Amino acid sequence: MLYYSRGSKNDNIGPEELRKILYEVFKRLGPKKRVLALPPDFTRFHSFAGQITEMVWDYYGKTLTDVMPALGTHVPMTEKEIKTMFGNIPLELFRVHDWRNDVVTVGEVPASYVHEVSEGKLNYAWPAQVNKLLLDPEFDLILSVGQVVPHEVVGMANYNKNIFVGTGGSEGINKSHYIGATYGMERLMGRADSPVRKVLEYASKNFTAHLPLIYIQTVVSKNEEGNLVIRGIFIGDDFECFQKASDLSMEVNFLMVEKPIRKCVVWLDPSEFKSTWLGNKSIYRTRMALADGAELIVLAPALKEFGEDKTIDGLIRKYGYAGTPAILKAVEENEDLRDNLGAPSHLIHGSSEGRFTITYCPGHLSREEIESVYFNYGDLQEMMKRYNPEELKDGINIMPDGEEIFYISNPALGLWAHKDRFN
Repeated sequence: MLYYSRGSKNDNIGPEELRKILYEVFKRLGPKKRVLALPPDFTRFHSFAGQITEMVWDYYGKTLTDVMPALGTHVPMTEKEIKTMFGNIPLELFRVHDWRNDVVTVGEVPASYVHEVSEGKLNYAWPAQVNKLLLDPEFDLILSVGQVVPHEVVGMANYNKNIFVGTGGSEGINKSHYIGATYGMERLMGRADSPVRKVLEYASKNFTAHLPLIYIQTVVSKNEEGNLVIRGIFIGDDFECFQKASDLSMEVNFLMVEKPIRKCVVWLDPSEFKSTWLGNKSIYRTRMALADGAELIVLAPALKEFGEDKTIDGLIRKYGYAGTPAILKAVEENEDLRDNLGAPSHLIHGSSEGRFTITYCPGHLSREEIESVYFNYGDLQEMMKRYNPEELKDGINIMPDGEEIFYISNPALGLWAHKDRFN
């Protein structure tokens, strides 16, 4: 059911208007005894989910008993991050999702269905796993809050991904990522309907339909002044709500470049991107816009690790971004990758497949570490002196010596492509 739908590429929903919309929907839902909120973590700071969750707290007060950021495999939020993102919500309400231990398998998508949607590439059953907190029968409302934006694993972020991945378990997360990786990232990015989404939809309809889940989904982009604004808000409990948000996101978060990009410079905000696990959005979101032989330069001042999880970090260091054929072969031959399918999925996503070069300029990783995973190394200070983020604008820039670059200030906010690579 669709409870609220509003948005356009020129819309700008301010704080008080947003509050009014939310309160009207909450009033329509009727009195609640106990409410659980599932917002994203700090890696989705720009989603406006923090402000929305704070408004949920303002409305429901003590009825909102639990707030669990949908971490997925990310590290738990710090107290500082919680206060920055969620304002006045009491710290004691926050719960940490432990993706390895605190999950329950609520059902299993048949191997035959996974085989069908993956076009015969895979033949395993998929466990639908959620954090055990969601199954507490005392909750009569679970609010999943987040932003819909193009995504490299599932096509478009949010909706039931926030449940089965954001609060999911190790096996479910790993296997879902591998479905997307083997199907082909470039085939699914920007699509609301994808093989991974079909699996999640199967799970929603068959295993969690009884949960009192309502999705609050934003669509966000920059205005003419370069400030982030809410272009749309969609509230509902089914795919229709998500589809509407996805349609608008593709209007405001997708840029079809006029010509393939020869040199792309991407800035990774140090408050958000500390690992290639997250920072490789610079690769995922630009790859369809890059020309053959292009250079992608990633300015990453806070980069200190490859994976946020120690096991995943070790696997990235061991196998590197070696390209799809090498990674698929390594999965066949190595149990450690088969036991952590999210890692090879990430390694496939992060490879240029030899089509363009990737130069990482890290703040805290050595040349040896960067080159060991098959990236080129760039000196951060030298590159930032030449490509100063404070002096660049999003899009095409002509440098003083005449060099043309394409600059992206935050790769998490969109998807870039050229018509030759996106149909």
